[in-house]
Amino acid sequence: MDPNSFLDEKYESRLYVGNLDLRVTEAALIKMFSPYGKIVSEDFLWHTRGPKRGEPRGFAFIQYSTKEEAKLAKEKMHGRLACGRPLVVRIASEKYLEQAAQDPSKATTGDTNKTSLVGSSSGQMSRSAKIAAIKSKLKSLEEESGSAKKQKH
Repeated sequence: MDPNSFLDEKYESRLYVGNLDLRVTEAALIKMFSPYGKIVSEDFLWHTRGPKRGEPRGFAFIQYSTKEEAKLAKEKMHGRLACGRPLVVRIASEKYLEQAAQDPSKATTGDTNKTSLVGSSSGQMSRSAKIAAIKSKLKSLEEESGSAKKQKH
């Protein structure tokens, strides 16, 4: 068996769930997503420091046992209202790659950076996503050094 196919299956069965209302709990999230397949793991993200420490960050990751279950959950839950807010549901690797492809300069800022940091710390980031992140970081560093040189002159 090809070890890369196992990794692909793992990444394609992991969902990003965003735009979560602060009232949505981990238990409620699992209850909403469990009808679509076997949930292997769930990562509900919290602020770890600062004034919002201990509060939900507004997004989570759900790992299903198969990519088919993840795709079904994505189709059924994307746009569905939870506490009056439409859920944003994507395959986790798609979210990062989609944003990096649209605007590589944003791959080092905003939500994309949060996702890549979370993904890299838990080993959930695909190889191509890591490469895209490195390329965009290098580009932004080059742009910053270029603007710094212009300011000095």
